[in-house]
Amino acid sequence: MACDLRPDDRRECVEGHGLDPKIWLPISAKTGDNVYFKVPDGTLAGCAGVNDDGSVWMLCTPAVEQFPVTFAREAKKYIESRKEKLLWNIADKRNTVHLKLLKFLGFKFLRELEYGPNNITFIEFCRGNRSYLSNSCNRQPS
Repeated sequence: MACDLRPDDRRECVEGHGLDPKIWLPISAKTGDNVYFKVPDGTLAGCAGVNDDGSVWMLCTPAVEQFPVTFAREAKKYIESRKEKLLWNIADKRNTVHLKLLKFLGFKFLRELEYGPNNITFIEFCRGNRSYLSNSCNRQPS
């Protein structure tokens, strides 16, 4: 998959983080909880994961553009199944497909910041766990 990333995803890895996806992706797949998505014809469309600290990541291939609604719905199921109190990370501002998906998934955009070896503009995002937040708000004071 690392050799077939969408150009914006590859650019975010290389220019934004200074990482080679052929090295970083296999390492990331061994940490945290990870998932992959295929389109109906079986082609790999993307992979994502959540690390122990709640940081979430995702990379996609051009196949995601063939079935964007299916991919978005599957991504939503994955995100809504998470039990972490907070999911968070940063995304390259130029990766508009990911930003649109993050918005659909219920993430909030917090601020822009310069990041990485090339000082690329990234957008910080987060999403609180709805069941955790509602349970916390409904607790009676002791």
